[in-house]
Amino acid sequence: MKSIDTLRFGGQDVLPLIEGGKGVSVSTGVSAGHWAAAGGIGTISAVNADSYDQDGNPVPQIYHGRTRRERQQELIRYAIDGGIAQAKIAHDISGGKGRINVNILWEMGGAEEVIIGILEGAPGLVHGVTCGAGMPYRLSDIAVRFGIPYYPIVSSGRAFNALWRRAYSKAPELLGGVVYEDPWRAGGHNGLSNTENPLSPEDPYPRVLELRRVMRNYGLGETPIIMAGGVWHLEEWQDWIGNPELGPIAFQFGTRPLLTQESPIPNAWKRRLLTLKKGDVYLNRFSPTGFYSSAVKNSFLNDLRDRSERQVPYSQESGDGYEASYGVGARKREVFVPAADRPRIAEWEAAGFTEALRTPDDTLVFVTPESAREILADQTACMGCLSQCRFSNWMQKEPYTTGQKADPRSFCIQKTLQTISHIPPGADDDVIMDHNLMFGGTNAWRFGTDPFYANGFVPTVGQLVERILTGR
Repeated sequence: MKSIDTLRFGGQDVLPLIEGGKGVSVSTGVSAGHWAAAGGIGTISAVNADSYDQDGNPVPQIYHGRTRRERQQELIRYAIDGGIAQAKIAHDISGGKGRINVNILWEMGGAEEVIIGILEGAPGLVHGVTCGAGMPYRLSDIAVRFGIPYYPIVSSGRAFNALWRRAYSKAPELLGGVVYEDPWRAGGHNGLSNTENPLSPEDPYPRVLELRRVMRNYGLGETPIIMAGGVWHLEEWQDWIGNPELGPIAFQFGTRPLLTQESPIPNAWKRRLLTLKKGDVYLNRFSPTGFYSSAVKNSFLNDLRDRSERQVPYSQESGDGYEASYGVGARKREVFVPAADRPRIAEWEAAGFTEALRTPDDTLVFVTPESAREILADQTACMGCLSQCRFSNWMQKEPYTTGQKADPRSFCIQKTLQTISHIPPGADDDVIMDHNLMFGGTNAWRFGTDPFYANGFVPTVGQLVERILTGR
């Protein structure tokens, strides 16, 4: 395999290997610090990271505010404290080697307040800011304020072009690199556009080549592009390494660092990764963000899929194909559904799905009474973890609502991600894994076929980086 040369990031020559950011207590200071100590760029997540009490125990993120806005302010405080704590841990572990970046989701609730609070509270400990999940126009303004490199995440040359024209052209000297995140292969939330088919992955090479063409038009031919999503063995990317057509290329690994000794995810999650088969991770659109996301198939996703399938249209008025009367809720408020759907509703109710919940699309979804109570309780307890949320109809700008009905076909993403990363003592961890959202890249099935992980071997971060450098 071709040798991997260092690239200059943030004023230091480092391995062009970046740890991908994964939110809610998954990309921590421990994992990031060890990745940087191995010579690459470690990434801490600013998405509701853990902070700690005086005994070193994670501080439970419990909300006391009466309103969603008040609870969001609590969430922002938790996130800032957690980000500062993780930055300090990463700095101590890295020992001055490599680089430490912080990752923020632009559509996260209070994103700007959180990243500014972390950079103010951890001066000199963070070497770059990576940001995606939306169009982070103001990312460059934050970079200028703190004199720190910024790394926007895009999924097309067109997206970068829009960001450059509107904002980034004003701060070209701090653009440390551009992350191309493959919208079909990366884990977590992906940037698929409405014109792209989620079932037809495109070859990343021409898309990255187009991104480089756009960047060269703006004099950015030597600014690194970081390939993210679907990267496993570097020998599979030899045509990219040292390719003058593409220019400087680095590689981001988001899924592989999940299975290391320093990875903070529960052991049940690590065991599950080793059993995945091809096709066990897939793109879905259940997320309250409205984005596609890539996650492991389990009972949690199956329930969301089945819930959406138990769905019929309804009207407030009779006529135009809505002839059958139906009573919704405890008061049995009358609506009208197509007569052809009445037998299906009867079947669902006979199976225990007796509660009909309204959606923003003038449909009814049928769930069990227990599920209905949980959905309504989660919607009521919304703490504003997103800038806007289709599940709870929250929006962080006045009037603090999207103006749409809350959507019961989605879920509280903060609740499930906190649950899966903080399994309480005595709980059945395999059950927790099966009934919560487990993000992962579409290549996660390769854990079970890669001989590096034979007999359940779990490497240290240092061992993983060494292995990656061999091409395998």
